Amino acid sequence: MPRIVSLISSATEIVHGLGQFSNQVGRSHECDFPPEVAALPVCTKPTIDIHADSREIDRQVKDRVRTALSVYEVFDDVLERLQPTHIITQTQCEVCAVSLRDVKRSVAARLASRPRIVSLNPNSLADVWDDMRRVACALEIEAHGEQVIATLQARMCAIAEKARPAREHPRVACIEWIEPLMAAGNWTPELIEMTAGVNIFGEPGKHSPWMNWEELAREDPDVIVIAPCGFDIARTEREMHWLTQQPQWPALRAVRSGRVYLADGNQYFNRPGPRLVETLQIMGEILHPREFSAEFEGTGWRRF
Repeated sequence: MPRIVSLISSATEIVHGLGQFSNQVGRSHECDFPPEVAALPVCTKPTIDIHADSREIDRQVKDRVRTALSVYEVFDDVLERLQPTHIITQTQCEVCAVSLRDVKRSVAARLASRPRIVSLNPNSLADVWDDMRRVACALEIEAHGEQVIATLQARMCAIAEKARPAREHPRVACIEWIEPLMAAGNWTPELIEMTAGVNIFGEPGKHSPWMNWEELAREDPDVIVIAPCGFDIARTEREMHWLTQQPQWPALRAVRSGRVYLADGNQYFNRPGPRLVETLQIMGEILHPREFSAEFEGTGWRRF
């Protein structure tokens, strides 16, 4: 039987979605879904203060990356004890989660179990499906993996079909970091378009771009969705002063019309795994309240 260590929260959800969670023996410090994952040994820790505010986290991360230091530490002794057959990590972002470089720096290559390193690289929605295939292939359950992917894709198609007839096509700004401002890229522009919205910032399949207040004010979106990476709704609300204190804030169309929304960026928007289906549903609920019942209001999103 495989012994899986996941060093990224989205990979843990992929393992769970593929029906292999019973074979997972270790996790990263960020893995929190499914809830049972909390009982597994933690194999990593951050090297920055993750409880700091947006500006300070950004400063710490840039300082670490500038000096070629990792934002995360892998516990070699825990891996030694667990002797995994598979370690799942990622190359997409060295800031968001433990990277392939971090794993190679660790004792992984010297473990007696000779673990297979599975590295994910989800830049787009298609990449998320490919990552699921990659994990399924490594675990030798390719056929089952294709069935799982097909089911998730069918659910997404149903949500998109529900949004398609909507008369309104709001122009949407999705914010992935508050201070400094960063727009959501990668798969998020695709989710906006799938729910009959018009994405303003960020390009499908490309890293999230930095932006400034002048750009936001100039574009003046109909809807603003704020889903910072790693933040839940409560933490995002505590950080909203970075936005509301800006002179341009009250004049924005989305603010004046009450169409600013806080969303759970940690559990949904910035976690490229099976629950992107729920993220798509959340986007539909935000953009088209007449077509979608508020299934995730209060848990996945809320009006600011």
